Amino acid sequence: MRYEFNEVLNDQIDYFLLGDIQLLARFKEENGLPDDLAYEFTHTDSGDRAVLEGVVLPLAGIENLPYTVIFSLDEVSAALLQPGSQLKYRREGYWLRVENRAVMLFTWRVLQHFTNKTMGDLLARYQMRNRPIIELENGWYQVEVLAGAVLRDGLYEPTFEFIFESAARRIDRAPVDTAYAFTLRADIA
Repeated sequence: MRYEFNEVLNDQIDYFLLGDIQLLARFKEENGLPDDLAYEFTHTDSGDRAVLEGVVLPLAGIENLPYTVIFSLDEVSAALLQPGSQLKYRREGYWLRVENRAVMLFTWRVLQHFTNKTMGDLLARYQMRNRPIIELENGWYQVEVLAGAVLRDGLYEPTFEFIFESAARRIDRAPVDTAYAFTLRADIA
């Protein structure tokens, strides 16, 4: 199964985050973190801990472009692996934990003033059509990140695709490079 979202923007900051936003709120509360998670994550090791604990998956180097974002629940339906697509990056080894039956792609700006009210406002906005959020069963997921371009209406669109594979538990692997740059340009085709 595959879910596609068009015209997803990065709020002019070169970063996307993927995760269960309510789990991120719990991580913040349990660790006594401040409302400015952006500052906290860049000045302490709490951002790395959030990644290691499967709370968020970071994507750095995001150019200011409109993106197609795809969530694929199996590799067979992966759009960037289909003929005619242009795959530029394929990165494995990411893990996400889902505890609130939803995963969303959100921007770095969300972290700058991360309160219960702003999180509630964000969740309300994500109920509108074409917002990059999907329902998933609770549990651990191994996530593969694909980046490149898919052909839509005769044009190549910069695309990020996340392939989710359910797992009974997290398997420890090498640490993830949280600064890896997934740089796609408008002239990808």
